[in-house]
Amino acid sequence: NISLDRSAAHYTPSPKDESVFAENMVKLDVGVHVDGYIADAAITIDLGGHEDLVLASRAGLDAALELVGPGVSTADIGGAIEEAITGYGYKPVYNLTGHGLSRYIAHDQPAVPNKRMDKGVILKEGDVIAIEPFATNGSGRISEAPITEIYGFGGSRPQRLPAARALMKEIVESYKTLPFARRWLKAERAEYALMHLVRSGAVHGYPVLWEVEGALVSQAEHTVLILENGCEVTTRIG
Repeated sequence: NISLDRSAAHYTPSPKDESVFAENMVKLDVGVHVDGYIADAAITIDLGGHEDLVLASRAGLDAALELVGPGVSTADIGGAIEEAITGYGYKPVYNLTGHGLSRYIAHDQPAVPNKRMDKGVILKEGDVIAIEPFATNGSGRISEAPITEIYGFGGSRPQRLPAARALMKEIVESYKTLPFARRWLKAERAEYALMHLVRSGAVHGYPVLWEVEGALVSQAEHTVLILENGCEVTTRIG
């Protein structure tokens, strides 16, 4: 994902996108996998003079990493994130969360909130979670934009259109249940075939998520493996 300014998540360039960065807040969110075992990380690069907003989401992530381990509740992690972000004078994005990671499943349980909750999930050894604070100078809420560039396989459905069958085969063989960008598709008549796959439920879209007031959003993210006596950050270099 390369999400700019008010866009919090799920934007990636379209096939003909020739945009050039200006004074933007740029969120780079990258996932990689080895045999389906996923690592997910994100940073924000400020090009427009809002460095404190970047520091706020980073502080939320640091606060969560200090706390996380076996026996810790996700509700308390959310509280630590919220306290760190509001300490900078900003709001967390309340209706976005971190998430669990499973083999070939990029978004699984448990959800990891960015605010304190009354109840949470108790983490246990072996859990893999992506902790993903978002901070904003706006309302603290996002909604779906009328833009979709990222998709995922939802399950096999009968397809009468040969191009749709060919594209479904490409998606399953290349990406399985992992997200993919529209511009990556190579099958003949891919755009038309993708539309049919979405209509049939074989493929689902991930609409761009943007801040409801048009305000800026920053993001920070690491993937964490819960160990017996703490955690290991699998996306940290060095």
